[in-house]
Amino acid sequence: MPQIDRSRLWKHVETLAGERDSERDRAFARDYISQQLQASGLSPQLQQFDRGTNIVAENKGTDSKAGTILVGAHYDSVLKSPGADDNATGVAVVLEVARLLGSRSTPRTLQVAFFDREEIGLLGSLAFTSSPARLKDLQGAIVLDMLGYACNIPGCQKYPEGLTPEPFLNAAGVTSGDKGEFIAAVGDMEHPLLLQTFSASRKADLPPVVTLPVPLKGLLTPDVLRSDHAPFWYQGVGAVLVTDTANLRSPHYHQPSDTLDNIDRSFFAGSAQIVVNATAKLLDSRESLKGNG
Repeated sequence: MPQIDRSRLWKHVETLAGERDSERDRAFARDYISQQLQASGLSPQLQQFDRGTNIVAENKGTDSKAGTILVGAHYDSVLKSPGADDNATGVAVVLEVARLLGSRSTPRTLQVAFFDREEIGLLGSLAFTSSPARLKDLQGAIVLDMLGYACNIPGCQKYPEGLTPEPFLNAAGVTSGDKGEFIAAVGDMEHPLLLQTFSASRKADLPPVVTLPVPLKGLLTPDVLRSDHAPFWYQGVGAVLVTDTANLRSPHYHQPSDTLDNIDRSFFAGSAQIVVNATAKLLDSRESLKGNG
């Protein structure tokens, strides 16, 4: 598998960390993202919508029937938060995916997307998924939202109300479920193969991957619908959210303290490698991922 460049990954987070709520600050982030995509040999396209702008680029696959895998993250932040974990980490990993996999010859097309205005109601991903043409060949989406915070104090990891986590933790080999030392992959139950790719992509030297299949597109667990994967679920497209579980773990969520100092760099790099591993496997496959969604 292609190996991430830790220093390059961290440089992206350093550059992007800083409030990204105003148009001026989001324009800076868009320019940086576009420059990095161009350096990776991709041609970024801007998708404008009411109140924001998405950035999309792709590397065409060799098999037109194999479909597309999308890897995306939101690049805006909330007001008065530097958003280092939320979501400079996610953007950095998508940029590393683009660099490592954006020029490879694979059966499937790789599409990378950077969504705007997630923080005020998933506006960018809703705009993206509103076009049937964009979804026609999409085999699955991988959405990254906060990948850099870990905690090892007992009781620091919480879970959504109504969720019994033990079966999923046990399957991932997590022995201390009340500690936040794993990365979570949350997928809709209608597209199991997409989620299974993540459970198969963890190696011994990487963080454990806890995979959570969600029934009924989150109808019974609305707490898992708060990021840009949800609009894909609404359209019947398989999608996986990869996350450090945000406010269920991090006291810095949406706070001024969401800074570079509070990112666990080793955990972050391991999370990034897991995403690269899973994406590479999906791009090399021709097996249909479309379930009964």
